[in-house]
Amino acid sequence: MLDTNYLILKIYTMEIFALGEGSYSVDATKKFIPFNPQTDNPKDRPASLFIHVNPFLIKTNHDLIVLDTGLGFKDTRDELLIHQNIRNAGFDPEEVTLVLMSHLHYDHSGGLVVERNGKLEPSFPHAQHVIQRQEWETGLAGKSSSYHKEIFEALQNANIIFVEGSGELQPGIRYEHSGGHCPYHQVFWIEMEGEKVLFGGDELPEPEQLIRKFIAKYDMDGRKAMQLREEYGKKAAEEGWTCLFYHSKSYAIGNVLRDGDHFKVTPA
Repeated sequence: MLDTNYLILKIYTMEIFALGEGSYSVDATKKFIPFNPQTDNPKDRPASLFIHVNPFLIKTNHDLIVLDTGLGFKDTRDELLIHQNIRNAGFDPEEVTLVLMSHLHYDHSGGLVVERNGKLEPSFPHAQHVIQRQEWETGLAGKSSSYHKEIFEALQNANIIFVEGSGELQPGIRYEHSGGHCPYHQVFWIEMEGEKVLFGGDELPEPEQLIRKFIAKYDMDGRKAMQLREEYGKKAAEEGWTCLFYHSKSYAIGNVLRDGDHFKVTPA
């Protein structure tokens, strides 16, 4: 099913890749089933939400960064899609130095681990994993079907940097506790030599959510998430932040413009 639908944007000190893993339907069972818009009929999957999955890869002068890790699905060669897409972008998964997690819902955290010989192990063994501490505790408790506890059990011996609230991870990389989509969701602001990238996770998942103002049922606090999108859109438009859209079906890397009281998003 390998659809190397990755895009690249080069901006001086950073190279940005959208590592598209394709489209999926998900219903009340929380199972993600591949969906091909060219051949599959949405009517055959009633009461389903249709999403696209785009992890991201950023190469800086100092790091190779993954932002959220996809579903953890494999291709026909028994290799993780995210690993193959990283190779297609010209890098080795072993070279990843930072994994920045907006939150740990399964469609964002499945690729944190890989199954080998019947055992789960970290997908990026040499990387530091940046996770909100209380989000980790929520996932490890395994009380919600949105989280797969076995992922976090297998990751416990990895290099994890637990953060709380908002702060600076290192010069040029800030994390901000946002808490709209789920209680301990965070977003990342990456700024290097004047180039600016915002990864909004599931609080800015698609360009359409800036263009159309609405409260989404899948957000824990839909009103707060809607207000955050408005804030992010204004900041992106006024200050020139390039936005990374994890669930975009059209273009995953975009620039935001302000048109009166409305936003316009164009491919970067």
